[in-house]
Amino acid sequence: MLKTNSVYFFDLVEFEEIIIHYIDAGKVSLAKKAVKLGLEQHPQSIDLKLLMVELYLTDNEIDKASKLLKSIEVLEPHNEEVFIQKATIESKRGSHKEAIINLEKALSFTDDKIDVWSLMGMEYLYLDDFENARLSFSKCIAVDYEDYSALYNIVYCFDMEKQHEEAIIYLNSYLNKNPYCEVAWHQLGRQYFVLKLYKEALTSFDYAVLIDESFIGGYLEKAKTLEELGNYQEAIDNYLITLELDDPTAFAFVRVGECYEKLNKLDAAISYYKKAVHEDPLLEKAWILLTNVYFQQENYQKAAYYIAKALKIDEDNALYWRRYSEINLKLSFFEEAVSGFRNCLKLGDNSPEIYIGLTDVLSFLGEFDDALHVLLDARKVYKDFAEVEYRLVGLFFVLNKEKKAFTHLINGMKIDYEYHTILNELYPTVYDHVEIQKLLTNFKKATE
Repeated sequence: MLKTNSVYFFDLVEFEEIIIHYIDAGKVSLAKKAVKLGLEQHPQSIDLKLLMVELYLTDNEIDKASKLLKSIEVLEPHNEEVFIQKATIESKRGSHKEAIINLEKALSFTDDKIDVWSLMGMEYLYLDDFENARLSFSKCIAVDYEDYSALYNIVYCFDMEKQHEEAIIYLNSYLNKNPYCEVAWHQLGRQYFVLKLYKEALTSFDYAVLIDESFIGGYLEKAKTLEELGNYQEAIDNYLITLELDDPTAFAFVRVGECYEKLNKLDAAISYYKKAVHEDPLLEKAWILLTNVYFQQENYQKAAYYIAKALKIDEDNALYWRRYSEINLKLSFFEEAVSGFRNCLKLGDNSPEIYIGLTDVLSFLGEFDDALHVLLDARKVYKDFAEVEYRLVGLFFVLNKEKKAFTHLINGMKIDYEYHTILNELYPTVYDHVEIQKLLTNFKKATE
């Protein structure tokens, strides 16, 4: 009719079916044209006007929707759909309490209460009122035990309030009435897992995948639980089932790799980590896991290659820069190690190991002034640290500030006398100095 400009008569039901078809297909402009034609032929139709309200709301034309609703309400003050749409408008405006008031009015005029309870539950969620949200969704379940959307929302409410024991009680009660529900078994397993009751979680996930052998979520959670129980080979088997059931995911490849790594099958671990980065080249976790395995195998060249890949994706990760420095130290690339340690400090990793690692490398390179500045910064954060005090002894002595060196030597001996051997490792000429040896000997005698 639109293409030919001809006028054909459609009855009201046919117009409604056409409009709903366009709405479901996301063709809003065609749906609006169909409503316009429908109202020309059936100008008194409340149902068509309500569909027009829905289309206005889809386009976020709230004022037009509100105005049309008021005119509909005058004609049909007890139409539940009027109040549902008014609730939608209030919700879009952020007035969730007003939306709930309108939904309560809708409840008094409708026989199909499930949809209204569900909408009320969502409004309570917007208000972070998890108890009332849960009660609303529970009413949906009481009428329809297969309303899994409501079931997920109920468990979500328990999760948000950290009421995991209560969630277990609820889910067990639900399963007594609907024992073949894989969704409920899966959710029950999740609650046990959070509480670290891994054997109970495993039993729940077993039931979930027995009921539905293609339930990927069930196999994934079962595999994670088996990992926690130390059954790594069984965990691998379950992860591999998920790869058969659906397209492979980098997540599953990584988990399989980690299980092989825990079984000390490093070649197999490497193989799956490589599959993960092939599947998702931006997954830095897989790159860092490859780095760590090669570091463990003392293959520092490959470790350096893979840490560079991880840093290319996330150059603001201090842990990656720490590993970068460790690798470059093993490769005797000291300038790169210095750069890595400095990046750690810039990114907020000011742990003692970073300060000390940077100091030792700078000292090795003969950059004693820079090393001293780093240590003095460390001392502001870490007072009474023997590792810092003894290194200050060596640096001040090398820089011909012997008085300060002796002061820090006394500090170091007071904190941990035995640790003075670090001087012999890092600054042997300072350690052998007569005055240093004299101070060490006298302090030991005084404390015996």
